[in-house]
Amino acid sequence: MPKIDAHQHFWHFDPERDAWITDDMAAIQRDFLPADLEPLLQEHGFEGCAAVQASQSEAETNFLLELAAQHSFIKGVVGWVDLRADNVEERLAHYRRFEKLKGFRHVLQGEDDRALMLRPEFRRGLAALHAHGFTYDVLILPDQLGYAAELAEAFPTQPFVLDHLAKPLIKSGEIEPWRRDFTALAARENVWCKVSGLVTEADRQHWQPADFRPYLDAAFEAFGARRLMFGSDWPVCNVAGGYGRAHALVADYLAAFSADEQRQFWGDNAISFYDL
Repeated sequence: MPKIDAHQHFWHFDPERDAWITDDMAAIQRDFLPADLEPLLQEHGFEGCAAVQASQSEAETNFLLELAAQHSFIKGVVGWVDLRADNVEERLAHYRRFEKLKGFRHVLQGEDDRALMLRPEFRRGLAALHAHGFTYDVLILPDQLGYAAELAEAFPTQPFVLDHLAKPLIKSGEIEPWRRDFTALAARENVWCKVSGLVTEADRQHWQPADFRPYLDAAFEAFGARRLMFGSDWPVCNVAGGYGRAHALVADYLAAFSADEQRQFWGDNAISFYDL
């Protein structure tokens, strides 16, 4: 069973650019590079990973592509491009030449305009994305789930994948209205979802596996094993227990699933979605 970590990051830490890494996340205020990740992948039986952008520049995309060219275990890259730019078609044509570049992401969760994804210039860029055969990672918070459903409906043939279950409020134990809106988004067959980034949304120092069960139940009920994939969100997971605990949390939950469902979740779905 090939295992793929569908969501992790690399960076040379820059306090100004990476201001989102606040002092309460001191564990990740340093460089994280392929040599740091490869032993963890091997330890947990992963054949490879998808490296996802952490800052919003084409320099970030190029940095990840350079790493992917040097390390065969980096199977794909999710980069950043300015989807609202007048020359987006030109930039996408340029990036189409890189075999390991699979898709793009914008940090929508941090935008003051919560519905930015529905604006004409963003939608124009997204249409260009689809024309060039790229996927799109949806990074949002629960209040944006309705907008994401609207977007997915407007682009029914565009492959979308929701990152981190849209970051439900696990620490406070809130389930609604997240579950309602999450389930509505999952009804769009062109949307997939990453079971990733959950430990950082819980009580980072004191979480227990039971804290996540309602959210995992909702994810598997809404998407099924056919449209879910595992992502460690390394190294961000280091602020809440590390790679091993983030992996074990999901592996223990999946233990009751069939061999076919586990194979889909741990590898086949990421390979299929990103064309790895």
